[in-house]
Amino acid sequence: MKQPLHDVRSYRLPPEVVDPLRQGLSGVSSQTIKAIVNEVPAYAEPFAGELGHKIARAVRAALATFLNLVSRPGGDPGTPMASAVEAAYALGRGEARSGRSLDALLAAYRVGARVAWRELAAISVAAGQPAATIADFAELVFAYIDELSAASVAGHADELAASGRIRIRHLQELAQALVAGEPAHVLQAAAEQAEWVPPQTLTALLLPERAARWVIDLLDPRTLQLADAVPDLPGMTVLFVPDPQGCSRPTMNRLLTGHNVVMGPPRPWLEAKSSLDRAIRVHRLSPPSGGLVVDTEEHLAAVVVTADPGALEDLRAWALNPLAGERGAAAAKLVETLRSWLLHHGRREDVAAELFVHPQTVRYRMARLRELYGDRLRDPQWVLALTIALALPESS
Repeated sequence: MKQPLHDVRSYRLPPEVVDPLRQGLSGVSSQTIKAIVNEVPAYAEPFAGELGHKIARAVRAALATFLNLVSRPGGDPGTPMASAVEAAYALGRGEARSGRSLDALLAAYRVGARVAWRELAAISVAAGQPAATIADFAELVFAYIDELSAASVAGHADELAASGRIRIRHLQELAQALVAGEPAHVLQAAAEQAEWVPPQTLTALLLPERAARWVIDLLDPRTLQLADAVPDLPGMTVLFVPDPQGCSRPTMNRLLTGHNVVMGPPRPWLEAKSSLDRAIRVHRLSPPSGGLVVDTEEHLAAVVVTADPGALEDLRAWALNPLAGERGAAAAKLVETLRSWLLHHGRREDVAAELFVHPQTVRYRMARLRELYGDRLRDPQWVLALTIALALPESS
């Protein structure tokens, strides 16, 4: 039984078969191009312009190369075939760069193979070639087209992979520029190079790298990612998420639950660094644990109070100076009681409940504090100073 032909390189047709085909090559090329334009919409516009002339020449060259391959008995088929495969590979890369899909490219090959075979077969039949020769010829045509289409598929995939890697690098460079707080013109140029459409706002997320891998696919596709962006917080990743404000912010909070995330405030995208700075501040004050999401909007008072640690320390020392004569545990209990009394606006029962003591103990301690502070506990300026000084526990 005759084995099917799989390799166009290994088969040769006699001159009496090839010569009529070569004479009709121009017409075959024209019919093939016409069919591709009519049946593959993605190619209608390209063929109408200068690019169409180039593609038409490529089609004619591919068919001519095929006839050269099958008409060289005893010759080395490697060079012309390698040239054809290289051209098909380049075509695939060019199609990827132009934005046309692999489906369009493969459809063009299918249409081209069908029409080219139909026209070439008609010439062979008219030349009186026997059915067996025409059958062999069909296998050669389709084997040749298969090799070219496979090369184009590889070129298309390689171009997409290469362009994808380049774009990822540009996106990382944009994220680095945002973290560095680069000027607006630098950020805009970086966004343009990365083909990234800027949103109105960006919100910084600070989270462990392993968590970032899980949540990135749940967020806006324009989300920017940069690992190890904060030198003193190793293993942490920064995500800049477009426009997660208003009703979408609680939704994002739910998506992030379970990943120990600090979520900064929304800021105009050119000022995204300020969102990250806030997230870093809050992370240092209250690092998330247990899978919680820490929203910096809920920690604004702590951020304000700790904005100048030296000033806060001086204020605390000044405000607590009346307690300088008290010692050890007694002084600590008075400070604890004064803080709770200020935060609960003097409600004795609430102070007692917070401190787990009897209300009478609160009354006794407040009597001692009034002895030490005198009328200053009724002075609004002193109450303000004490409230700020004691707003956070001393360990903060």
